[in-house]
Amino acid sequence: MTATIHATCVAIGTRGVLLTGPSGAGKSDLAMRLIDRGAVLVSDDYTLLSQEDGMLIARSPATIAGRMEVRGIGIVARPARPAISVSLAVVLAGEDERMPEPRTIVIDGVTIPEVVIDPRWPSAPIKVEWALAEQPPGEGGER
Repeated sequence: MTATIHATCVAIGTRGVLLTGPSGAGKSDLAMRLIDRGAVLVSDDYTLLSQEDGMLIARSPATIAGRMEVRGIGIVARPARPAISVSLAVVLAGEDERMPEPRTIVIDGVTIPEVVIDPRWPSAPIKVEWALAEQPPGEGGER
């Protein structure tokens, strides 16, 4: 089964990171900052997710593949990976807890670690990278 969710996805190395939150939460802005640090776009704003061989695979809908919405500029073409295994979900919201308990989300039967990060902080891209680095390497990767 393939589901479409309101999320942006970037590849950091060989692992995918889903950025979730309501419209205007800062998904594209945080993705741009991660891309500036070496990440690669997978999908912007909407992401197709499917379970394949026990992994959650992210892809872009064909209509928006390789494109990002950049507020104040418009739609911008970017190099993109066609698919990647998701290793981390990031909820864009206020960071209410200083020492949160580990949490997960289940999408299409696959359990993914999840963190909450306030995208407004300059350190947000670093927090995403460090949260991903804390996750054990999976069998996923580029598809």
